[in-house]
Amino acid sequence: MIATGRPIAGVAKLLDDLQLRDKGDYVVTFNGALVQETATGHEIISESLAYEDYLDMEFLSRKLGVHMHAITKDGIYTANRNIGKYTVHESTLVNMPIFYRTPEEMADKEIVKCMFIDEPKILDVAIEKIPAEFYERYSINKSAPFYLELLKKNVDKGSAITHLAEKLGLTTDETMAIGDEENDRTMLEVVGNPVVMENGNPELKKIAKYITKTNDESGVAHAIRTWVL
Repeated sequence: MIATGRPIAGVAKLLDDLQLRDKGDYVVTFNGALVQETATGHEIISESLAYEDYLDMEFLSRKLGVHMHAITKDGIYTANRNIGKYTVHESTLVNMPIFYRTPEEMADKEIVKCMFIDEPKILDVAIEKIPAEFYERYSINKSAPFYLELLKKNVDKGSAITHLAEKLGLTTDETMAIGDEENDRTMLEVVGNPVVMENGNPELKKIAKYITKTNDESGVAHAIRTWVL
């Protein structure tokens, strides 16, 4: 099963290539905000932000001087007239269109997550200035040097994996997760067999039961063959 921060459009080809479209196959997208059956698209978990949350995030992004976009199930929306290059990068990466909309035009949108996106040095400075209250209200994690993701509170890969494991009648010992970045932490913390890529975040390796090979060395396949099959 794939668990990703991307929307479903961003992993559709992977699901096809890996033949994960059969009954009993699932996908976790938007860092745990959406869990679906891949064969039918039936939603098991679907979480979204309130319009007021979006407004608060939009205001904070302008105060901090970073670009921001909001993502729905069908598109990327930004109120930045000068669209940031990382918003364009995200659009290409996940195969979703970009729309320019003012904050007032976003009231009827079902926003799954918001992202602060900017040059790593600019984003790091901004992160240091995010009020503690925001961490109390939202799930916030850094998924790349230029991406900070903001979701509804208690929405993350870990909660999604836990819910799905319970639905399928699996114990913790019967679960394994493979990750490499900070947005994988909650997922790695809830499974019985956490695996981190050799080229993964050094901090994540501290909670790993196993370290697999790098991405370039087919580390995911190596982990499955070594500790599952």
